Amino acid sequence: MNDKRKDLPSQVQPGAADAPLALAAVSAAADTPPENPARRSLMKVGALAGLAGVGGGILAACAAGSGGNAASSAGASASASAAGSPGIAAATPAAGKLPEDYVAPGQLDEYYGIWSGGQSGEIRILGVPSMRELVRVPVFNPDFTIGWGITNESKRVLGEGWPNGQFPPGGDAHHPHMSMTHGHYDGRYIFINDKAMTRVARIRTDIMRCDRILRIPNVQAIHGMRVQREPRTGYVFANGEFRIPAPNDGRNLDDPAKYQTMFTGINGDTMEVAWQVLVDGNLDNVDSDYAGKYAAATCYNSEGGVTLADMMRSERDWVVVFNLKRIEEAVKAGKYKTIGDSKVPVVDGRHGSPLTMYIPVPKNPHGLNASPDGKYFAANGKLSPTVTLMQWSKVDDWFDGKFKDPRGVVVAEPQLGLGPLHTAYDGRGNAYTTLFIDSQIAKWNIQDAIDNYGGKKTNYLRQKLDVMYQPGHDHASLGETRDADGKWLVSLNKFSKNRFLRVGPLHPDNDQLIDISGDEMKLVADAPVWCEPHDCLIIPAKMLQDKIKFNEIWDSNDPFFAATVAQAKKHGIALAKDNKVIREGNRVFVYMTSSAPVYGLTSFKVKKGDIVTVIDTNIDDIQDLTHGWCLSDYGINMEISPHETASVTFVADKPGVHWYYCTFFCHALHLEMRGRMLVEA
Repeated sequence: MNDKRKDLPSQVQPGAADAPLALAAVSAAADTPPENPARRSLMKVGALAGLAGVGGGILAACAAGSGGNAASSAGASASASAAGSPGIAAATPAAGKLPEDYVAPGQLDEYYGIWSGGQSGEIRILGVPSMRELVRVPVFNPDFTIGWGITNESKRVLGEGWPNGQFPPGGDAHHPHMSMTHGHYDGRYIFINDKAMTRVARIRTDIMRCDRILRIPNVQAIHGMRVQREPRTGYVFANGEFRIPAPNDGRNLDDPAKYQTMFTGINGDTMEVAWQVLVDGNLDNVDSDYAGKYAAATCYNSEGGVTLADMMRSERDWVVVFNLKRIEEAVKAGKYKTIGDSKVPVVDGRHGSPLTMYIPVPKNPHGLNASPDGKYFAANGKLSPTVTLMQWSKVDDWFDGKFKDPRGVVVAEPQLGLGPLHTAYDGRGNAYTTLFIDSQIAKWNIQDAIDNYGGKKTNYLRQKLDVMYQPGHDHASLGETRDADGKWLVSLNKFSKNRFLRVGPLHPDNDQLIDISGDEMKLVADAPVWCEPHDCLIIPAKMLQDKIKFNEIWDSNDPFFAATVAQAKKHGIALAKDNKVIREGNRVFVYMTSSAPVYGLTSFKVKKGDIVTVIDTNIDDIQDLTHGWCLSDYGINMEISPHETASVTFVADKPGVHWYYCTFFCHALHLEMRGRMLVEA
């Protein structure tokens, strides 16, 4: 048989529209034609103008100083791609050679990618390098596909901590991070924050299902979130970003001097808040060291302002370092207070506290990223063209009283370009910093930057690569662990502009895959994504599969639906075989099995006003043979995978015949898999 891969049609390259004719058809209507090389420049100018309007001459000085070292700018000097994307060289494979991101049909990706879902409230699992989306995991968001927010099992998770279980309608998921042991991913959990509703969630990786969601008291808007690396997770660290009165119960509304925020330590095993630390300023992003001693967070608004202009007056803000041992000792010694109805111990970590150190850095820092060798952590300047590199061992010395000036922990401050936001690492001594305003990734060498800061003339900039457009986070494969392998980098870009076919006023974001395995970064692929992923993880598939056993079929004793199993036991029901209706007053419990292509009950009868709980157990033994249970005109659907039990409770408020049916195609007679709920008036 001929190998059809030899005759593959030309791939759609980064920067090329999916269909040349479609691109030609819309080009004439574009505000700025794709062929116009000024398009990217316009993006930069617009971003600069927006900041300059509130920041005065800040960026003028930044622009003057951002070119301190020569560097190649791959893409900026290259010819435009076939689609005319300005100043970008498409990653076109050589004749007869497959592109680097090509994964043949039937073949598996080498890496898992775990993406945040932003305003959707979910996380997404991708394959890398193909960038194929594998599955979406609803977390803070209702999801009709699997019944998240509809089933009793999911409501127990979503409703935890809310009055009467009335959980909010969505969330803003930012930063996914996997649990670690000794600085290596251990595969137990993925944690993610919800900025919109001040929550942190935990996802079990063996079933890719959220099992706990925690509301964080005393603060508002959890933004930065990271896990403890050493000895294990352990703690999950969460930054409260917005300053509010404490308690926030209507007092001190017009007195910003009494607003405050806190750094929160969460027990990742129990999903309970262990303690909180009161700080000065607004906390942004956070990271932890590789020794289990410290966490550090970028902190802006040293001015205590409530408007944009007020928050930019000072030339310096801070990185705050939290001494974990001292915090634990203070709590143990009772040196804390509680706020309002919360029982969480709150210790004082404001300026002058022995629990914290405040390192002055250029104003309004953003990302905070620790290097995988365990030596350094970097604060990204945002309004400064610099990244401030600090050394963990010097933090030890400061807390030991060996010097007083906290700037003594700074070992480098390289100038990279306009709008540095986040830094990733390849494990070979190089760092990769996103430049939001420049729409570039800057690759720089850590040791050369340290030498330059010490007075030696070095060219620490290795390369600048254009990305499309305005990158926020970037993430290198395993770059947040001791195992950084320096193979792939993803740039999560906030704008896509002309990179994809037109789909209306709201454009997709553009996540770009970059090969960093060689001396130069190479753009490999564009991936349109539904807005707005903020961050991601890239983990070798083999590493994850070696650490955990993915459940292809549910364990019938899984704790996720243990409460439902316990209820059935009280009713004397054997879930894998019984199909019965049990009435307790106006409460009706309907137990049924599902096995392709039939439900164990093809009809049941209730009265109008009854509170009905339907419990369905999938008794099929074949992986991927999932069933659904959807009740017509009731807004109910739930997914039941092999050996899973799922349940839903509702009021039968509509008399008549209501069919229920399977929503996951399971059999040649799938359409006939149905039954009737008969509601007496």
